[in-house]
Amino acid sequence: MTTERSAEAALGSEAVSPSGVRVAVSPYLFRGMLVGMAAVAVAIHRTTGNRDLAWRFAKARARTLAWMLGVGVELRGREHLAGGGPFVFAPNHQSHLDILLLLGYLPGRSRFAAKRELWRHPVVGAVLDTLGMVPIDREHPERAIDSLNRAGTERDSLVVFPEGTRSRTGELLPFKNAPFGLAIAAQVPIIPVYVHHTFEILPKGAWRLRPRPIRLLAGRPIMTTGLRPEDRERLRDEVRTAMVALQSKAR
Repeated sequence: MTTERSAEAALGSEAVSPSGVRVAVSPYLFRGMLVGMAAVAVAIHRTTGNRDLAWRFAKARARTLAWMLGVGVELRGREHLAGGGPFVFAPNHQSHLDILLLLGYLPGRSRFAAKRELWRHPVVGAVLDTLGMVPIDREHPERAIDSLNRAGTERDSLVVFPEGTRSRTGELLPFKNAPFGLAIAAQVPIIPVYVHHTFEILPKGAWRLRPRPIRLLAGRPIMTTGLRPEDRERLRDEVRTAMVALQSKAR
């Protein structure tokens, strides 16, 4: 008995509780299901040629994975999305979970802007192409604008992380100018989105998930109609102010 208690103490209480087991294995579940989900979505698209079907599958499985990880998700601010878009969604970025949750719970087809370099990996590139993600080429930004315009004609929205990378502290990082230049070029409204709690669940560099409820808070559309490229810094600051206000509501 003493030996068993010593072992439990050494492993920690999480290791011997059912919830602890789930927390311990969930990173492997997360990564394994992501790979499996992506492979099936690619197969659906290549077999049927139906991207909409691949999208419906990917969104449904993203919600399934969140449920299996013990993560409950609430989307607030649906009334701001009633117009149906297209929008440029500008969320904060704290964790790899952000992409999964935004994919699963934002309405409609919301393509993500991603670095062109990601297409160099054949598997990742196949998934990105299947879902029509938008490559960002720093040397040729006009190509991203063309892709965004094509997405807009299909009534698809775009997700761009204005911080440019994941936060290591959970606090908002400075916003880049490029996402706002894209939105102005396309004359598409911007929806600030605050993703709450993903940093506590899976921060950058972490290997263990700690499930808890998540809130996605969508703000009012910020219009870009009539704005010019020189207005992008003012637009950036307006979106950041709206993001900080959403952050205060989430806490």
